[in-house]
Amino acid sequence: MQGHTQHMKKGKVLLTGGTGLIGNFLCRRLLYEGYQVACLTRGNHVMDGVETYKWDVSKHELKQEVLTDIDYVIHLAGANIGESRWTASRKKVIVDSRIQPVNLLFGQIQLYQVPLKAFISASATGYYGMVTTNRIFEETDPHAYDYLGETCHSWENAADRFQEAGIRTVKIRTGVVFTPKGGALARIALPVRLGIGAPLGTGKQYMPWIHIDDLCGIYIKALEDKAMEGAFNAVAPEHITNCQLTKAIAGVLLKPFWFPPVPSFALHLLFGEMASMLLTGSRVSCNKIIHSGYDFKYSLVNDALNHLLGNSL
Repeated sequence: MQGHTQHMKKGKVLLTGGTGLIGNFLCRRLLYEGYQVACLTRGNHVMDGVETYKWDVSKHELKQEVLTDIDYVIHLAGANIGESRWTASRKKVIVDSRIQPVNLLFGQIQLYQVPLKAFISASATGYYGMVTTNRIFEETDPHAYDYLGETCHSWENAADRFQEAGIRTVKIRTGVVFTPKGGALARIALPVRLGIGAPLGTGKQYMPWIHIDDLCGIYIKALEDKAMEGAFNAVAPEHITNCQLTKAIAGVLLKPFWFPPVPSFALHLLFGEMASMLLTGSRVSCNKIIHSGYDFKYSLVNDALNHLLGNSL
């Protein structure tokens, strides 16, 4: 009975994209923190302790029962931006997969008059653009007019419909998320493991990063802190370049770091326009989330890497 009252107190969270890499970690963390968790999924995923509901965004199908007793929505759904070349059709999929679910949820929540306490949406530090500058970007900075900047801007605009309807809305502008398995860190670490670790391009581009535990912690804070509204950068306090990161990974994995940088033109040949995502990057400030009271568990990249890679030698 104790557990049940805990659930009642914490409330129920509905996630989109809950079966993805970040969603998996967040679902487990929410359950651990005492929330009830429901996931919207396109497939037949089953997760222990999580209610799963099928939905079809393209057909505007979302059953009313899904929204019963929901206190919060966390929107993580979106096609992986790093999965394949940015063709015109792929770019459209990336944008639509982030915005259409928001529009469907907003319409249904308004229709059924769901008394939602907060809508929390993922966004990305791509909001500030694919650039390397001396600037340290803050949440008040305008969005960039390149592909990622425009995509994040549209994504956040969709979320703001909830804010305009009087529902507390938080947008989490996420950097590169480091996880124990899979994701960006595994891809960056692979050449290092093979003994051919090298910086990309000049290696001087910054890589705003965050440990998955801290990202989950920020989402929990966004649920619980009624003062949190608007955009927050979810990046660790330590600013590192691509070269420094690759060197740090090599240090943790006890591997050499001596190969010449991978030339920019080779990456453009391999990835097309998407290469600019790998070859550029600026510093992003986390002062706002720190001032809101969030205390980072992993502020330094070496601590994060030792935790995530140190046991995988």
